Amino acid sequence: QVQFEETGGGLVQPGESLTLSCTASGFTLDDYEVGWFRQAPGKEREGVSCIRTDDVTYYKDSVRGRFTISRDDAKNTVYLQMNNLRPEDTAAYYCATTKSYIACYRGLTEDFSSWGQGTLVTVSS
Repeated sequence: QVQFEETGGGLVQPGESLTLSCTASGFTLDDYEVGWFRQAPGKEREGVSCIRTDDVTYYKDSVRGRFTISRDDAKNTVYLQMNNLRPEDTAAYYCATTKSYIACYRGLTEDFSSWGQGTLVTVSS
């Protein structure tokens, strides 16, 4: 059974940091590009970042310079380090896979599959 488990969410104050983890089971993650997405209440799910199998990374403009995506294929895990968090980063965060470099660049939900259940990040003072 192909599954993703996202962990690491929580409640933080503006300016603080969190690291999210996305661990795959049932398949080998190093065959896939992996994207992080988020969905705020009442909004569409949007791409945040993506990492290719060759470690090239892409970021949504509003998180570039604050978020860092990385992967540890030995642990079958992709991480999202989030620094200087803002209230507008509040959302449920999900990871998913694709086998397309173009899809990784575009970051559109319809190009990804094997979605996890998400982890909630709340940034509030």
